[in-house]
Amino acid sequence: MQAHRNKGLHYIHVAQLGFSILGMAALGYWAWVTVSSHLYQARESARFDREIHQANFAKPQLPPKPAVEDGGLLGRLEIPRLGLSVMVVEGVNSGELKRAVGHIPGTALPGDGSNVGIAGHRDTFFRPLRLIHSNDLIDLNTTVGTYRYRVVSTKVVSPADVQLLYPNGKDTLTLVTCFPFYYVGSAPQRFIVRAERIQGS
Repeated sequence: MQAHRNKGLHYIHVAQLGFSILGMAALGYWAWVTVSSHLYQARESARFDREIHQANFAKPQLPPKPAVEDGGLLGRLEIPRLGLSVMVVEGVNSGELKRAVGHIPGTALPGDGSNVGIAGHRDTFFRPLRLIHSNDLIDLNTTVGTYRYRVVSTKVVSPADVQLLYPNGKDTLTLVTCFPFYYVGSAPQRFIVRAERIQGS
């Protein structure tokens, strides 16, 4: 009987040790992702500022930069009232969205005069969107200029409602993230922020 009890205690200790190791591994992975994304943001923000500085002294006849390749830096998105400032890269695969927000391929680029789509994770860079209001200002900074938008609406939709990313005849910015913001697991809906460019910006 004692031997059975000792054997049972041994299995419990082994299980506790296994769960502790798994917990530490998960915590370590989360810390690594968080630190690496912050380092990426700081490094790319500094590089972007240098490019802006150099562009200010470039000759006017120089052509604009060509389209950005997948994973390449597109610019910086800022929402002053929310204190949000995040680098924007081209593409929305999982690796890109761990370190930045991503320009949705197939949507317009800034300055094209159409619908620019940008996606980000609800539990990292786009968490502040839960507090966004109509008339909030959004700046999309690129090396060829800054584009200022004003929020006109927010909406919760299903993932299938991709028509919100289609051209709509206006110079607009559409931000996309998962919803609900505090949902555990794969969120079933999408939170959409629609903003229109302020004329003259």
